[in-house]
Amino acid sequence: MHEISSNLEDYLETIFTLEAAHSVARAKDIAEQMGVQRASVTSALQKLAKQGLINYTPYSSVTLTPEGFRVATRIAHRHKVLADFLHRVLNIPLKLAEETACRLEHDIDDQSLEALIRFVRFLSRCPRTGADWIASFQQSCSEPGSCPDCTSCIEQCLSRQRNHCGTQTNPSSLNTK
Repeated sequence: MHEISSNLEDYLETIFTLEAAHSVARAKDIAEQMGVQRASVTSALQKLAKQGLINYTPYSSVTLTPEGFRVATRIAHRHKVLADFLHRVLNIPLKLAEETACRLEHDIDDQSLEALIRFVRFLSRCPRTGADWIASFQQSCSEPGSCPDCTSCIEQCLSRQRNHCGTQTNPSSLNTK
C-alpha cells in the first residue's frame, strides 16, 4: 500500500478521470481541473512518478502505471460510494455531497467503507426498507428537529410491513425515542 498525501490522492483521482475521458492526462488539463498552478502540478507529478504511480516526463502526457491505476481506482471508488450515500440516501445536494466525499475519501478506512456499502445494499434490498423508506426519511426527517414524533411514520411502516408480510407487529414493542 502506498502512503500518499490526500493532496497527491487528489492528483491521482484527477489523472484517473482525465485518462478515462481522453486516454491520457496533460499537466495543463490537470491544473485546470484542480484549479491549481502548473508549477504545483509539475511538483506533484514528479512525486507520483518517483513512487511509480504514473508515467511522466516533462512536456508530455501523463498516464497511470498499473499500480497507479489500482490506487486511483480505489480512491475513485471511495469517492463514488461516499458521494452516492450522501446524495442519494441523506439527500445532501449533489455539489455539497461531492465536496464532502472528496474530503472524506482520504480518511475513511476499508472496514468503515465496507460497512457503509453493506448498509446501502441493505437499504436497497430489504423489504422493510427500500426506496419508499429512503424517500420517507428524506421527506420527513431531512431537517434537524423536523421529526420530533415518529409515531405516524412507524404506523405507516408497520402497515406496509403487515401488507407485505401478512403478519402482525405490536407497535408498543417499538421504542420511538
